[in-house]
Amino acid sequence: MSNSSILVIGGGFSGITAALEAAEVGHEVFIVEEMPYLGGRVAQLKHYFPKLCPPSCGLEINFQRIKNNPKVKYFTLAEVVSVSGGPGNYEVKIKIKPRYVNNNCTACDKCVEVCPVERSSDYDFDMGKTKAIYRPHLMSFPMRYVIDDQVCEGTACAKCVEACEYQAIDLDEKEREITLNVGSVVVATGWKPYDVAKLTNLGGGQIPNVITNMQFERLAAPAGPTSGKIQRPSDGEEPKRIAFVQCAGSRDQNHLDYCSYICCMASLKHCTYIREQYPDAEVVIYYIDLRAPGRYEKFLNKIQQDEKVLMVKGKVAKIEEDASSGNVTVTAEDIMGGMKKEEQFDLVVLATGMQPSIADGKLAIEVPKDEEGFITGGEEKGIFAVGCAKMPLDVMTSAETATGAALKAIQTVRR
Repeated sequence: MSNSSILVIGGGFSGITAALEAAEVGHEVFIVEEMPYLGGRVAQLKHYFPKLCPPSCGLEINFQRIKNNPKVKYFTLAEVVSVSGGPGNYEVKIKIKPRYVNNNCTACDKCVEVCPVERSSDYDFDMGKTKAIYRPHLMSFPMRYVIDDQVCEGTACAKCVEACEYQAIDLDEKEREITLNVGSVVVATGWKPYDVAKLTNLGGGQIPNVITNMQFERLAAPAGPTSGKIQRPSDGEEPKRIAFVQCAGSRDQNHLDYCSYICCMASLKHCTYIREQYPDAEVVIYYIDLRAPGRYEKFLNKIQQDEKVLMVKGKVAKIEEDASSGNVTVTAEDIMGGMKKEEQFDLVVLATGMQPSIADGKLAIEVPKDEEGFITGGEEKGIFAVGCAKMPLDVMTSAETATGAALKAIQTVRR
C-alpha cells in the first residue's frame, strides 16, 4: 500500500523548503532535526546571499508557513535510528531526546535568571556562554527553552522549576521512540565546518586570534557573543589589520579534496562586515583562486575596488603567534610577486571548508556516497538528497535543490 507522507531528515533551510513545498500541495510531511531548533546553519549567519539580508527575514517567513500548515509536523532533538521497507512504504523509527521544557513555555526568561550553571555555547562556536537552561538563539523555532542535561544538576538544583509560573519544566522527562510510515525520504542533513584543530600549521584551535569564518560570522551577528562587535578574542581590542586565509582545509589532499564553493564569497562578505565597523581597517585575502559563481562576480568586483582590501594569490604555509602582543604572523607565498612574505595581523580568519554532516557515516538510511561523504544516489529508492548533503552550495541554490527534491518525492508517493 502506498503512503503519501514524506519524511525530511534535517530542519535547516533546505529541509524546511522541501517540507513546505510538499506540504503546500497537500502531503503530510515530518521534519526530523537533531538540534533543539529549526533553521540550521543559516540561523547562525549575520547576512546571507544573494541580498545580504539577515536570516531572520527568510526564516521567519518559513516558520510562519510551518505554524499555519497542519500538514507539517516537526521533531527537534530527534534522530532517525532505522529505516526499513521501500519506496511508497517506508517504516521509520525515530528517537527523541528529552528537552525537559514543554509547550507551556512562554520564553519569559525567569528560569534563566535563577539557573546557577553555565555552559559553553555551541551555537556561538564556544565563544560565548549560556545557562544550563537556555533558548538556542533569539528567534529560535520552536520558541522554547531547552536544558543541557550534560551540565544541568537536575532535581538536585531545580531552581528553574520553582521560578517557572507555567509548569513548563519537567526534569523527569525521558527519551522516547516513535514509528512513522512514509512513502519517500528527503535527506537534508546539511554541512559542518571542517575541524579547524586539524589545521595545525595554520594555528587552528591553538592561537586565540586565529578564528574560523563561522566564528567570525557569529562575532559580527547582532545577537552574537559580542553583540555584533568584531573584536580580537584574546583582549577584545578592535582589529586594525585582518587577514583571510582561503581554502583552509579545502582543495587539499590531506584534508578536503574539493572546493567548498562558497568560502571565497563568505570572506568577501566578511569584508563588508569589517568595512561597516572599521572604515580604515586593512584587509589582506590570501587565495589560490577567487571563485565567484554566476551573479556573484559583481560582488567580487565591488570588493576589489576597495583600496584597503589587498588580494594576494598564494598559499599560506604557516601561521604563528607573537606571544608578547597576541598578534599573528602569516607566512605565505605571493605567486604574482614571486616571493615569500611574512606579515603581521591583529586577527586572522580561516575560511574553513564545508564538510557534509554525515561524513562520519552517521545516517540510518542506506544511500550511495562518495569518498567525501556527499550523497550521490538513492533516487530509485525514493530517497532524495538536497543542499549540502549533496554538494557544497550556497543558500539560494540549496533551496532550489530542495524544491526539485520535493517534486520528485511527490512523484514517488503518487506513483
